[in-house]
Amino acid sequence: MTRLASAFPANRAALVTFVTAGDGDTAAILDALVAGGADVVELGMPFTDPMADGPAIQAANLRSLAKGTRTADVLAIAAAFRERHADTPLVLMGYANTMTCPGFAAKAAAAGVDGMICVDVPAEEADTLAEFTENGIDVIRLATPTTDAARLPAVLHGASGFLYYVSVAGITGLQQAAQSSIAEAVKRLKASTTLPVAVGFGVRTPEQAAAIARVADGVVVGSAIVELVGQHGADAPEHVRAYIRSLSTAIHAARKEEQ
Repeated sequence: MTRLASAFPANRAALVTFVTAGDGDTAAILDALVAGGADVVELGMPFTDPMADGPAIQAANLRSLAKGTRTADVLAIAAAFRERHADTPLVLMGYANTMTCPGFAAKAAAAGVDGMICVDVPAEEADTLAEFTENGIDVIRLATPTTDAARLPAVLHGASGFLYYVSVAGITGLQQAAQSSIAEAVKRLKASTTLPVAVGFGVRTPEQAAAIARVADGVVVGSAIVELVGQHGADAPEHVRAYIRSLSTAIHAARKEEQ
């Protein structure tokens, strides 16, 4: 079983966390995620035009790029993380301009990356990402509230690792979907795939995370973590660890409460 597959246990939802590479002391922040109880770590690749992201992650991209972060630096951060954390799955998240460069997938695999999410490559252009599959990296696909029954098979074709359900028709961090619509969407998606379904966009509080954890296989939190990095600077790791611990505790308890 792969690291990514092992991160989604049958008895509870997984906590999937996101930070931007090069924003703050990334190594210390990544360590804080793991110490706090993150099951999967998503490492964002800074990009000048992060079209799917809201103000918090846009700002993190700008902070990282202003420091001179480049693709080679992201891979170095990934490789160092893998040396420190042998068992925690690491997923790169970014855009086609950086992720589809020839040879990048092989370098990512060598750095110990387990999966990738390329936000702006649609299912119809899946061949663009074939190099990742060839190098043993899971290609994680996005489904949204507008992914209907006719399109879902194309989204799922070639998908692996987990299915990321973007719960709102919008950008990251600004809103959250109603719990009833999330439950209905997860049920629909799970009827069409055996992949774990993780839900993200707009999750901030332990209560929100617990509610999603009762119906989904994973809970994705990003903007709220990135905001802590921006707010607390050098002190961010301790705040991130405490915040992640609060989410992890709520997620672990969510299904127990129903038993």
